[in-house]
Amino acid sequence: MDRDAPIKVYMTRKLIGVSPDDSVKRACEVMVEFDIGSLVVVEENRVVGFFTKSDIIRRVVIPGLSNSTPVREIMSGELITIDANTPVRDVLDLMAKKGVKHMLIEEDGEIVGIFSLSDLLTASRRRLETAIAAE
Repeated sequence: MDRDAPIKVYMTRKLIGVSPDDSVKRACEVMVEFDIGSLVVVEENRVVGFFTKSDIIRRVVIPGLSNSTPVREIMSGELITIDANTPVRDVLDLMAKKGVKHMLIEEDGEIVGIFSLSDLLTASRRRLETAIAAE
């Protein structure tokens, strides 16, 4: 891993999301379908929130809310974003400081991707496989 590389090298560009009016159950179905741990919440083609597996546990299961609860009631509305050209080392530092596992990536004021620690593991695994194959 090149710690000085811009985060856009490692981010996932495909954003998967739900509407704020979708139920928690629907959001969970989407997460299972795509085998992901987070979703963007999109309203009128704009990201307005973020929803994670952790939100389900902390804001739905523990308080005993129904799975028909709208995502808007439990999503994180405060978006933590970082510029696509920010070096990986700075992104990892910010994630550690904020205590988050996912980071929304922004370019020209628009959210263009997402980065999670699993993206870094995937990139490291590919690099290792390439090195082994080259031997």
